Amino acid sequence: MSANKDFKSSTRLVHAGRRSREYHGVVNPPVLHASTILFENLEALDKASPFPHGSDFYGRHGTPTRYLLEEAVAELEGGYGTLCVSSGVAAITNSILAFVKPGDHVLITDSTYYPTRNLANTFLKKFGVEVEYYDPTIGGDISALIRDNTTVVWCESPGSLTFEMQDIPAIAKAAHAKNAKVLLDNTWAAPTLCRPFELGVDVSIQAGTKYIVGHSDVMMGTITAATEEDFITCKKQVILSGDSIGPDDCYLAQRGLRTLNVRLRQHHESGLAIAKWLQGRPEVSRVLHPGLPDDPGHAIWKRDFIGASGLFSFVLHPVERPQLAKMVDHMDLFGMGFSWGGFESLLLPSDPKNIRTATTWNDPGQLVRIHVGLEDTDDLIADLAAGFERLKSA
Repeated sequence: MSANKDFKSSTRLVHAGRRSREYHGVVNPPVLHASTILFENLEALDKASPFPHGSDFYGRHGTPTRYLLEEAVAELEGGYGTLCVSSGVAAITNSILAFVKPGDHVLITDSTYYPTRNLANTFLKKFGVEVEYYDPTIGGDISALIRDNTTVVWCESPGSLTFEMQDIPAIAKAAHAKNAKVLLDNTWAAPTLCRPFELGVDVSIQAGTKYIVGHSDVMMGTITAATEEDFITCKKQVILSGDSIGPDDCYLAQRGLRTLNVRLRQHHESGLAIAKWLQGRPEVSRVLHPGLPDDPGHAIWKRDFIGASGLFSFVLHPVERPQLAKMVDHMDLFGMGFSWGGFESLLLPSDPKNIRTATTWNDPGQLVRIHVGLEDTDDLIADLAAGFERLKSA
């Protein structure tokens, strides 16, 4: 694909990372399995190295099946390069560890994905890295929290479960003024809904498990760096960790990538339609979706994003657990399970109260995270309406 062409994301999704001419005109990249890579002679062995990226060295570092996927994701996010790893949590872990050492201070948004908090409170603490959580809506005032030994500011916009929008440009400006790196969990943006590096992000992380794969059948994470220097730093950490991902999973992610734009368009449309419908339900106290005009983060979302995914939350008026069970245990279309980003719709009752430390979550009602899939919107609304009727009659 011509790098100098200003193609739109829907076109890039179809063509990025394919290189059909190198593979006899085959539309999709081949699946190449490898552990051992053979070298033609001693001179080639002496020169062998996992750098530069994409060099044939050893199967754990990848084959062209993986490299082409990484090329496509980097192009879509606008970064220098991408590393694919075995899960979203592996991407979080490796990207943070790449930039911290004992004695460092790390700032993490209080709305972060729970496994990120778990990593910080256990592994980082064990190895002498101090973690401080901050209000996700702090914006440029984060400068008051950045110390001389702060090396990483971790962001997630919108936040996990509670969907606060973060002012990433303001945070990045403050962080870079004190030589701290800005890392962003960009999974919600999938990644085409937001261009993280244009906002000042240094490293963008995604759970490719979600929208990139799109079919609830592959575990994958991506780490994309803005510069060659940061990319090499991340790659050295991934090599050190021994993390690897198989070519079959990379192939499935490539396949999912090709339909990402049309899937996201439907997730956006259906998600907003259901969010607006939920606002009118008497059982619902509020809906947490940055795409809604009355959402506190709407202005930032409108500035930094070109659309919404299908994931958001709503809060029920206080209900007892048996009432909640009556609603969620008997849904026809909404499954109940972790993850999201697939074609199927999900409901997940959650409780942010016990995982906040810098801010408090005082809402007495039950928070329910919802992923709106690709089913017909009217059918999904009917399923939710029936669930609310069961809740009221319990």
